[in-house]
Amino acid sequence: MTAQQTMVAALAVLPALLTSLAARADAAAGERLARQWCASCHVVDGGSPATAVPQGPPTFRTVAGHLDPGQLRVFLSHPHPPMPDLALTRAEIDDLIAYIETLK
Repeated sequence: MTAQQTMVAALAVLPALLTSLAARADAAAGERLARQWCASCHVVDGGSPATAVPQGPPTFRTVAGHLDPGQLRVFLSHPHPPMPDLALTRAEIDDLIAYIETLK
């Protein structure tokens, strides 16, 4: 098998792997994490953040409409300022993504 064929085969199983990971994620746990760690800056549901900033961070609904799960995973794994590094576990990231996906 050539390197190109190997790469194509690996990419073919990627959607199934991502679906499997998403199936194990817990959106309710993600919502709890969002309320605990994110709600001080982001609107995580229909409410407003504790420290509302007119042109502050995007709402989770906006994030859900603009980033796919893969992009969210990359961002949450390696956040950049002004977002703090919360040192989330992979499971917590999966749970947050599952919650954000419910807001589409």
